[in-house]
Amino acid sequence: MLRRRLLTIALLAAFAGAWQLAASFVDKLVLSSPVETVQALGNNASLLIDNARVTFEEALLGLALSLLVGVAAALLMHASRSLRDAAYPLLIASQAIPILVVAPLLVLAFDYGIRPKIVIVALVCFFPITVNLVDGLRATDPELRKLMRSLGASRRQTLSKVELPAALPYLFSGLRVAATVSVIGAVFGEWAGADNGLGHLVLIDTQQLETPRVYAGTLVLTLMALAMFALVTLFERAAIPWNRRQVGAA
Repeated sequence: MLRRRLLTIALLAAFAGAWQLAASFVDKLVLSSPVETVQALGNNASLLIDNARVTFEEALLGLALSLLVGVAAALLMHASRSLRDAAYPLLIASQAIPILVVAPLLVLAFDYGIRPKIVIVALVCFFPITVNLVDGLRATDPELRKLMRSLGASRRQTLSKVELPAALPYLFSGLRVAATVSVIGAVFGEWAGADNGLGHLVLIDTQQLETPRVYAGTLVLTLMALAMFALVTLFERAAIPWNRRQVGAA
């Protein structure tokens, strides 16, 4: 564990050093150095925190909505094979739709408030949650299903006692991916139309050539995505502790 952390720190230090070196050869309006980025973080802390709070709320609510809808969709697709066969190709095809094209339309439909941002985040997060849960439910050990049938269990009991617990690791794998990209979805929503949020701030600062603050805002967005990932990981450890023990044993 210590060796892995030291390696991570070394890689981060090497990245920061390469970034600093590259910034010394490039115009400051194009590339802000790590030192200038950290200074911008300190000088604009209040502004960045206020906008980060808005973006984090959008990402969190959108992720929650995608979880509710994604789980419901996965259960319906698992319950009906014909529905799964019909919906699965459409689910995959939906990922070919550029979210940057859809985002302005959603802003026009739901106005400039928080609602279109939540919907955009949910659209971005829906796919990994739904697909992973469907795959997890289908991957349940057939012998366990036979055992439940031999015990006289109903379809609902088999789902709640065997299939869902077995599919939880798959669900959390998709949820970790969704948590990371939820921040991207919130930024896309703010680019389409907003008057606050980190995505909006970065867009305005780019137009005004406030390069250090652009990099500072981008760094905060990166940290926010890492925080969302960490929250899901902690929740996973609390919800399915047996999976962590199995991974450790393996």
